Amino acid sequence: MRWFQPILEWRRMSRVVDFLVLLGLGALVYMVLSAGEQWTGDYRPAVEIDLSVWALPKYTMLSVCRNFIAYTISLAFTLVAGRLAAVNRRTEGILVPVLDILQSVPVLGFLPGLVLGLVALFPTSNLGLELACIVMIVTSQAWNMTFSFYQSVKSIPTDLQDAARATRMTWWQRYLQLELPAGAGGLVWNSMMSMAGGWFFLMVCEAFTLGKNDFRLPGIGSYMSVAIDRGDVTAMTAGILAMTIVIVVLDQIVWRPLVAWSAKFRLEEEAGEQPSSLVLEMFRKSRVLAWIHTKVWQRMILESQPRPQPAALPPSRLAGFLWSIAGWGVVAAGLVGAMWGAVQLWALLAQLSGAEWWHVGRMTVFTFLRVMAAVAIGALWTIPFGVLVGTNPRLAKIFQPIIQVVASFPAPMVFPLILALLTACGLSMTYSAAVLMLAGTQWYILFNVIAGAMAIPQDLKEAGVMYQLRGRERWRRLVLPGIFSQLIVGLATAAGGAWNASICTEYVHLRGEIVQTDGLGSAISVCTDSGNFPLLAASVTAMVVVVVGMNRLVWLPLYRLAERKYSLNA
Repeated sequence: MRWFQPILEWRRMSRVVDFLVLLGLGALVYMVLSAGEQWTGDYRPAVEIDLSVWALPKYTMLSVCRNFIAYTISLAFTLVAGRLAAVNRRTEGILVPVLDILQSVPVLGFLPGLVLGLVALFPTSNLGLELACIVMIVTSQAWNMTFSFYQSVKSIPTDLQDAARATRMTWWQRYLQLELPAGAGGLVWNSMMSMAGGWFFLMVCEAFTLGKNDFRLPGIGSYMSVAIDRGDVTAMTAGILAMTIVIVVLDQIVWRPLVAWSAKFRLEEEAGEQPSSLVLEMFRKSRVLAWIHTKVWQRMILESQPRPQPAALPPSRLAGFLWSIAGWGVVAAGLVGAMWGAVQLWALLAQLSGAEWWHVGRMTVFTFLRVMAAVAIGALWTIPFGVLVGTNPRLAKIFQPIIQVVASFPAPMVFPLILALLTACGLSMTYSAAVLMLAGTQWYILFNVIAGAMAIPQDLKEAGVMYQLRGRERWRRLVLPGIFSQLIVGLATAAGGAWNASICTEYVHLRGEIVQTDGLGSAISVCTDSGNFPLLAASVTAMVVVVVGMNRLVWLPLYRLAERKYSLNA
C-alpha cells in the first residue's frame, strides 16, 4: 500500500491549503466589512490617533484596505486605458498626452478639489474623506502601470499579431490570449512599484492640512505622521515594524507567486530556469481555487477560443450612428469640463504678482536639478544591478524578495533617521532633499530593468554566447537593446515620481518642526498648509508644464525609438 501514501499526503495537504485559503478569504471579508463600517461612520474630519501598540493592527488593516482598493482601481484603469492607447492611433493621440498631464500633477495638486468636493458630496459621513484618500493613492499608482502595459502591447511581435488576424480572433480573444500575456511580466513588476508608491504617499494621504482644516483618517500613515510630529520613538519603531511585517507578508503571499506565475508568459521558445514560489505551489493544490479556476476563468477562456467565422456582416447604420453620438457626447463633456477648469485656473493665476511668478520659476529650477540628479544617480547603479539580477536566475532568487521588501517600504517613515544621518555627515537640506528623493524613485528604474532583462528571449542569450559577445559589445548588441523599452518606462516614471515625491522630500515634518529647502515641492506643501490657492495653482501648473515638456521632448521620442528599433518587431 506504499503507492497509496503519496495520494493520502496530497489530500491532507490539499485540505490544509483549502483551510488556509478559506481563512484568507474570511479575513478579506472581515477587512472589507471593517473598512465599510469606518466609511459609513459619522463625519469626523480629524480623528484622535492612538499611539499605543495595540491600536496598530486595526490602523494597519485599514491602510492595507485603502491601498488595495486604490490598486484595484489603478489596475482596471491600466487594463482599459493602456490597451486603448496601444491599439488605436486616434485614442493614442488623446490618451498619451492626458496621461502625461495626469502623472505630472503631484498628489497635493489633486487634494484641494478632491477633499472639498467629496466632503461636500457626503456631508454626514466619512465616505467623502475616504474616497479622497483612495483617489489620491490612485494618482500615485496608476501611471507607471498604464505606460508599462501600453509599451508591452505596442511591442508584441508582428508574427503573433499576424497569427491573431489569420485566426480571426475577436478583440476580446486578442486581449485575453495575446495582449494580457504579453504585458504580464512588466505589469507584475510595475504593480509592485505602484503598491510601493501607495505606501510612499500614505502619510500624505491619511493626514494632511488644508488651510485651517486638519484632515486625518485612522491608518498606519496617520499613526506614523503623529508619531514623527511628537517625536515618539517607541511609536515610530512599532509603526516601522508593523509596516515591515505587512510588506514581507504581502511579498510572500502576493508578489512572489505572481512573479513566478507570470514567467510562463515570456515570449521565448526555450525558457531558462524559472522563478519559483512555495505559496504558488500550495495554491495549485487548493481544490477551492481549482473550482474557481474551472467554473470562472477556464469557462471564460473556452468561450473566447477562436471559431470559424462567416464573412463579416456590414455594421448596422443605426448602431454606428448611436456609437458616434455617444463618443462625441463624451468628447463634448470633456471639452466643457476642460474649458471650465481652464477658466477657474486662469482666475486663480491672474491674482499673482510678477514677484510671485519669479518665485515659482526659481523653485522650479531647484527641483528640476534635484530630479535630474536623483534619476542619474539612480540609473548608475540600478541598470547594471537590475541586468545582473534579471539575467541570473540564482541571483534573482536571492535578491528579488529583498528588493521587493526594501522598495515597498515607505521611505517617508524613515526620513527622520535618514535626515539625522545626512546632517551628521555635514549635508545641508539642499542636498539631503535629493538623497531623500532618490530613496523613493530609484526603484522605478530597477524594477523595469529587471523586468526587461528577464524578458530577453533565451534564444537571443544563446546567440550572444555563440557569437562570444562579452563586455561592452554584449551590452551594446544584446543587453541595452533587450531592456531599452522597459528602461525608458522606468526612467520616465522615475522622473515623474521624483517630481511628485518632492512634496515629501523638500518639506519634512520632524518632531513638531518643519525642515524644508527651496523647491517646487516645498512651495506646494507650504501653499497647501496655508491655503494659498493662487500660488498653489501656479506651482502645480509649473510642475505640469515642466513634466509634460520633458515627456514630449525627451521620453516620447525615446518611446518611439524603442518601438521602431529595439522591439522584436524591428
